[in-house]
Amino acid sequence: MEGVEVPPYFLCPVSLEIMRDPVTLATGITYDRESIERWIFSHKHEICPVTKQPLPNLDVTPNHTLRRIIQAWCAANASNGVERFPTPRPPVDMTRISALLDEARLPQTQMTALGKLKAIVAESDRNRRCVESSCAVDVLASIIENSVSNSKDLEEELCDGVGSSSATDEALTILCSLQLSDKSLLGLLQRDANVIESLTKVLERSSYPSRAYSLLLLKSLLSVISPARLLSLREQLFQELTKVLRDQISYQATKAALHALGAVCSWGKNRLKAVEAGAVRVLIELLLDEPEKRVCEMILGVLHQLCACGEGRAELIGHAAGIAVVSKKMHRVSQPASRMAVKILYAVAKSSPSLAVLQEMLQVGAVSKLCLMLQMDCDIKVKEKIQGMLRLHSKAWRNSPCIIPRLRASYPSP
Repeated sequence: MEGVEVPPYFLCPVSLEIMRDPVTLATGITYDRESIERWIFSHKHEICPVTKQPLPNLDVTPNHTLRRIIQAWCAANASNGVERFPTPRPPVDMTRISALLDEARLPQTQMTALGKLKAIVAESDRNRRCVESSCAVDVLASIIENSVSNSKDLEEELCDGVGSSSATDEALTILCSLQLSDKSLLGLLQRDANVIESLTKVLERSSYPSRAYSLLLLKSLLSVISPARLLSLREQLFQELTKVLRDQISYQATKAALHALGAVCSWGKNRLKAVEAGAVRVLIELLLDEPEKRVCEMILGVLHQLCACGEGRAELIGHAAGIAVVSKKMHRVSQPASRMAVKILYAVAKSSPSLAVLQEMLQVGAVSKLCLMLQMDCDIKVKEKIQGMLRLHSKAWRNSPCIIPRLRASYPSP
């Protein structure tokens, strides 16, 4: 394209590239469809990028005249290296989506319809929002619920293996791809009282892909669920979240499970349910081998929540590597991880300070690391917790040979 001057009105004001599918907003400014739909739907802007005026509506009108002019110019300059653009396909409309949803309700056309719907959702942000605004969310949720209510269907899906796809797989994939807004998630929770239980059953009895997608959707739902409903979550959910962490089915699934546990364990009763499901032991085992910084931070965050109850602290203390691995992460991950590790040790030292625990903290180097933290540039609240711990147990720790002399100077006065 060297030496070819592109008319400025061919260029999208957002991407500054030649428009393939020019559309006009209510403000009268024309943009390339892909760029302006990303601006509106992905970035959640409701103003015109050029005029900065609020948009009275989010509708776009195809500018067919300008598109034909651009296509003719591209064809005339093809010998100079200008790419020729095909006529864009018309965007999907509600009539087409409704027809596909009707087909998805029928067993004989379900898989074909779901495949087409998945392709539509993957095509553009506009399509995702169009599908979300239809009744698709409820239809897809009902497909999942019908599948899990029939144990034979789930067993067949599991026996089919990873290489095949099922209606549950497809419905979950579409729901995750929609990236549902908080409003849509709340609406689903209000309309479907069994959605959490259905997704929990998918975690229990389905293939790895379905479990992963179910978990991603659960993570989103649990972030907006009401406190009253959070407290009524069944023990089975905590057991399945713990199994996902133990099985490590994927990096994304592990992070989603940690997010979900973090969201539900802010409430006392749920902490006990997680502890009884074996979450503390699994989290410690993960922490022993986890090199990724963000995942370490998340694991320590959930462990801190679980150590707010006596049962959680008992599990941590009872694990041979519990105190040692938390102490190890105090200096080797990040500042957020250091803060969480100090909070966990503080909970143990303040509320479960048996002689055996205090001796273990000395022997695994936890006390020395706490003294070292006082010499470092860390948050003042963290330093206050460390000083509180060291003062509280100064008789057991202060003169111990486990603390090297240069660190003993950091030990706070009683």
